[in-house]
Amino acid sequence: MFKLRSQILTFLESEKEYPVIAAFASGLYPLLYYYNSNFTLVNSWEQLGFFVFCYILLPVVVFYLINTLLKKSGRYKKYLKYIIPILNLGAFSVYIVVSTYGFKSNILLIAVVIAILIAIVFYKHIKKIIVFQYLLACFVLLKLVPDVYKEITYSSQWMKQPDGIENVLFKKKPNIYIVQTDGYANFSKLKSAPYNFDNDIFESFLRENGFKLYNNFRSNYVSTLSSNSSLFAMKHHYYGNSLHGNELRNTREIIAGDNPVLSIIKKNNYKSFLLLERPYLLVNRPKLHYDYCNIKFSEISYLARGFEIEKSVVQELNVAINKNKNTSNFFFISIMRPSHVSVLEEQSMGIKKEREFYLSELEKANKTLKEVITIIKEKDKNSLIVIMADHGGYVGLKYSMQSRTKQTDEALINSIYTSALAIRWPNDVPYFDAKLKTPVNLFRILFSYLSEDKAYLNYLQDDKSYAIIKNNAPIGVYEYINDKGEIVFNKYNAE
Repeated sequence: MFKLRSQILTFLESEKEYPVIAAFASGLYPLLYYYNSNFTLVNSWEQLGFFVFCYILLPVVVFYLINTLLKKSGRYKKYLKYIIPILNLGAFSVYIVVSTYGFKSNILLIAVVIAILIAIVFYKHIKKIIVFQYLLACFVLLKLVPDVYKEITYSSQWMKQPDGIENVLFKKKPNIYIVQTDGYANFSKLKSAPYNFDNDIFESFLRENGFKLYNNFRSNYVSTLSSNSSLFAMKHHYYGNSLHGNELRNTREIIAGDNPVLSIIKKNNYKSFLLLERPYLLVNRPKLHYDYCNIKFSEISYLARGFEIEKSVVQELNVAINKNKNTSNFFFISIMRPSHVSVLEEQSMGIKKEREFYLSELEKANKTLKEVITIIKEKDKNSLIVIMADHGGYVGLKYSMQSRTKQTDEALINSIYTSALAIRWPNDVPYFDAKLKTPVNLFRILFSYLSEDKAYLNYLQDDKSYAIIKNNAPIGVYEYINDKGEIVFNKYNAE
């Protein structure tokens, strides 16, 4: 510690410019800050290489070259004292804005102008500013260490199946279409408060096309990532029994990558397709185990949040079916409507307007679903089609992050979890479809149907619904709805 203090004092008292140290300081804290705030979006090696290049290596090269060239040129000698301060604070401000808001030109311009003015006024104190930047980096690094540790020590053992279902052999091999609508409330709940919506026209369309609607179906978890990771694992994850209220790790890798469901699909010689409207499941570039995905990583920005581009899954589906008529096919199709109420309080339009917007988006989702169903029925008459939502629409809440505050209103709790489910079985409807209550058991029930083996039903997971609670109760994972569909509030503790 004494040696470090001595080195800092030597640095502060030195007359040298230290362009490399200044460059490193300008990007280190913004880089660590971005990772600390968005770790699950950027936890791939490819992204790490990109950010290290942009935030560290690039400024080091630029600072060094500019400083060297200007020192060799006598014309700008009187401005040399301002160069490192301007470069350091200018780059620092750009990286902070980009890490916080993305590339917003108006904010960037204001930040750079302010940074330059500060650099000119306080150029004599630039080394103190640099030391402060390194101190900031140290503080955020301490916060980031637990994330890195959990990433390194993450285990997928929780996905291990209790029986031999991963070796199941299908006796029926229809093409399988899983069409997931984001936040589409169950048909039985749409009719009542807080939704109060007449969806009879679309429900009649489904019935006329051979679908069975499953009333009171609900999700096990509150978000797309937590719900789908459980869906494709056919197991509960309980958010990793997080003691600090953190989301489950590696959810995108589970959903789009190697998981028990895809493993079974591939062993039964199905070709797999991942059709997405938006790249939300791909932003951290997980290793894909699907044979085809309609969105390429080259189309996704390294700073993407997952909503920057939009594709037509209807068009992609039409092409994919036409090109793959001689294979058994599995499709996971993600439709990002109707979604849910705004995520944050500052984004909310208020309970009434959030409901109105949600219902307008639900109408758009209905239109897309009709197009998807029509294409499948015309081109693939004997297919198995599942329409399922990942969670509810949160209507009645002002914003969706209120789900992390303990709720006591039964209607609001149901609004978070209520999820649509409709299935068009290719032939007979299995008698055990009554067991379809939550997504965690969907594929186990489907695989029992396709294999004509009821033994796999002996290991169904509990149809319970969980949430991470951070407010109005001790932080942790809680059971909100029990096996019987009753509202409870029990803290989950791993046995």
